[in-house]
Amino acid sequence: MKKFFQDIKKYYKYIIYSTKSNLKTEVANSYLNWLWWILDPLCFMLVYTFIVEIVFKTSEQYFPVFVLVGLTVWNFFNANTISSVKLVANNKSIVTKVYIPKYVLTLVKMFTNLFKMMISWGLILIMMLLFKVPYTFYMLQFLPVLIVLFILSFGISTILMHFGVFVEDLNNVMNILLKLVFYMSGIFYAISTRVPDPFNRILLNLNPIALIIDSFRKAFLTGSLINYRMLCIWLIVGIVLSIIGIKTVQKYENSYAKVTK
Repeated sequence: MKKFFQDIKKYYKYIIYSTKSNLKTEVANSYLNWLWWILDPLCFMLVYTFIVEIVFKTSEQYFPVFVLVGLTVWNFFNANTISSVKLVANNKSIVTKVYIPKYVLTLVKMFTNLFKMMISWGLILIMMLLFKVPYTFYMLQFLPVLIVLFILSFGISTILMHFGVFVEDLNNVMNILLKLVFYMSGIFYAISTRVPDPFNRILLNLNPIALIIDSFRKAFLTGSLINYRMLCIWLIVGIVLSIIGIKTVQKYENSYAKVTK
């Protein structure tokens, strides 16, 4: 792990530069430019609001904000995990020509998605004002939940990046698994109230994304304490996965260039 922190210190300028470059590239050929980072979650929120409230005639309190919180968390996690599978192959020109710690590529992608997620959180704060959701001190719980989400995503993404180099079908497998996780994470419904006991507790405890979404909603919408016990457990899991991913990449990264040729 000492080498990891040394690498971060050495390549942090590259991480910042590449993150800015990725953000500019994503909107380079778009007429609406960075406005898409606002319109994308907003449009999906409107679609889910229409389907759940109008078609199925069921809803949660402050539903547009409720679903936007879920989509914001999911989009960050999903974008990181699914892109990590092909991350080495998509950066073939860098991997085969110069040395750079490969988990730096993961961090660049994650900071790119983190920036876009922060825009969504800004939109959530505005919508809270429009829908008269009370602002409370419980919102300060945002930071520890975000840290858990980031560390867990990094651990999973780093491991997937490694196996994505050697397993061709991993991308297809992950697409199926992520669809399953999506519907089990309570993006557009509250697991605690819509899923009967004891399955709701099992789902919240065993699915970290469901727990994280529920924690953010408690902090912003219901003004209540989050489940710090389970959050700490998943923080430990995220740290362990990150260590495994970092050490695995350090051990095998010299062979990535050969495989991607």
